[in-house]
Amino acid sequence: MAKVLAIGIATLDWIQVVDNYPDVDSEVRAQQQYLWRGGNATNTLAVLHQLGHACSWLGTLADDAFADLICADLDRNKIDYSLCPRVENSVSPTSHILLSQKTASRNIIHYRSLRELLISDSEEIDFSSWQWIHFEGRNVNVTKKLMQRIKQQHPDVVLSVEIEKPRNDIEQLLEYADHCLFSQHYANSQGYDEAEAFLHDIQKKLNATQDIVCAWGEKGAFALSAKGVLLKSPALDINVLDTRAAGDVFNAAYINARLNGETLLSALEKSCYLAGVKCGQSGIDGLKF
Repeated sequence: MAKVLAIGIATLDWIQVVDNYPDVDSEVRAQQQYLWRGGNATNTLAVLHQLGHACSWLGTLADDAFADLICADLDRNKIDYSLCPRVENSVSPTSHILLSQKTASRNIIHYRSLRELLISDSEEIDFSSWQWIHFEGRNVNVTKKLMQRIKQQHPDVVLSVEIEKPRNDIEQLLEYADHCLFSQHYANSQGYDEAEAFLHDIQKKLNATQDIVCAWGEKGAFALSAKGVLLKSPALDINVLDTRAAGDVFNAAYINARLNGETLLSALEKSCYLAGVKCGQSGIDGLKF
């Protein structure tokens, strides 16, 4: 068992399951409706807890009733959030998700007014308490300063960063990470339609000396080792039911494998497998190898 910290956000997701996406200015009946605690960092931690690790989360919490629901789910998943500042007179981030049963895809409307983490929120934290610290690629200025500080003060702590969406200057985070985890969405946003070309160009651009990974949906996932060896793993052949949080599960499986001393290829295979299992079920409970 390892101690893992993830830094990012938590949300409350309102999910409506429909047969098909509605036409403009039309009305459809939802087949299911439920609330779910979301957020990339906390999803990844929930899976890591299931895989046997001691997990902590650092991010901001509102002081409304929705935050109580988020905390209740974190408690259920035994994720420590005692480090998180509560922001007075604030509203929890929410996502309204329309999930199509026909396509197993989803549309998301996200609302967020809650402030991001500040450097002052972490001044008293001893980051040497964790073996692995995982960052959502967001809040770039503060995230960069935190990664710099941890890398300088605690060089033995392993750092990973998820680059899911294009954001201003987000590439600045990569030089401080030991493991860089990219999404297909990010690669596509940079003009790439093949993971191999994207990974090779990223490595050259950044003079990267770390392992670089890119998940690519139904095509599986690709990785480029620090020595320039390209690796690939196919996606799990499964009847896709729900793709929500598949990327978060992929990241958790990768972190788990590397903490267990597995090779880059093995980590890639384990990540594709568990993300595939997740796509065949609703939610992230009960995932295992």
